[in-house]
Amino acid sequence: MILVFADQRDGNLKKASKEAISEGKRLGSALSLPLGVVVLGKGAGSVVDEIKKYGADKVFVSETPDAYSPDLYAEGVAKVAKENGAKIVVFPGTSMCVDFAPRVSAKLEAGLVTDITATEVKDGKLIVRKPVYSGKAIATVEFKSDIAMVTLRPNVFELAESEGAGEVVEFSVEGEAKAKAVKVEMKEAGKVELTEATIIVSGGRGVKGPEYFQNELQQLADLLGAAVGASRAAVDAGWIDHSHQVGQTGKVVSPKVYMAFGISGAIQHLAGMGTSQYIIAVNKDPDAPIFNVASLGVVADLFKVVPALIEEIKKAKA
Repeated sequence: MILVFADQRDGNLKKASKEAISEGKRLGSALSLPLGVVVLGKGAGSVVDEIKKYGADKVFVSETPDAYSPDLYAEGVAKVAKENGAKIVVFPGTSMCVDFAPRVSAKLEAGLVTDITATEVKDGKLIVRKPVYSGKAIATVEFKSDIAMVTLRPNVFELAESEGAGEVVEFSVEGEAKAKAVKVEMKEAGKVELTEATIIVSGGRGVKGPEYFQNELQQLADLLGAAVGASRAAVDAGWIDHSHQVGQTGKVVSPKVYMAFGISGAIQHLAGMGTSQYIIAVNKDPDAPIFNVASLGVVADLFKVVPALIEEIKKAKA
């Protein structure tokens, strides 16, 4: 069996989970293995029908009112994997999965490769690829363990709805939580989650202050249905919260469109957004490294470009 963990929060299935299920289905087809999806926590039962749309042969559900507990979640996924002979366990690359997937790896004695961007089946074995050395190279990895485990970089793998039996199997997770989440604070309610955004409007040191993030860049993001990102320089300056930081020490993103305003393109930043499908960069410095990866580079003053862009988008929407 190919087993996929579906990350959901209070009955809302994460987009990254749908990508993971889609990729699990593709791997299952290539290896002639059934696809199982395991979903845990409050609201788990309410996402079953949505999971079925992506071709799950079985959906393993354990709904509890308790908050997220890394050890209990790991116990639940490991239990389903052992009882159903899982050969590959797939996780979406969400913050929760990155937290507890290594615990599952330890319980299953399985090799784990995180943040992968491509898969291949060769001679009946799984081969994966992931960026390394801050995105300067791509590593090709094979597994020596009987069970292979991976986390997928969000917004890289295509969604694909397909038919599946969708048999629902309820199970329980036994044990006492050694640690659990006691409080979750959601910042900027109603805004687009950075790691799931298809468009990101990002600013760097060139925006010269917090007001530009709060006003012009946020306005542009709202018009595009985008998330607001930032370079480390902007975050370190205190212009925007760390939760918006893109890069090696921030969040790794792979949107369809990444718009970089006033970002020079340090290698640490490129490591966090280099796999974006289309990169638009605006910078006054024609030698800025960001132009080496940009699909479209504009050598200009961002304080003239952004207002003009906002007005043109308003006209188009009107």
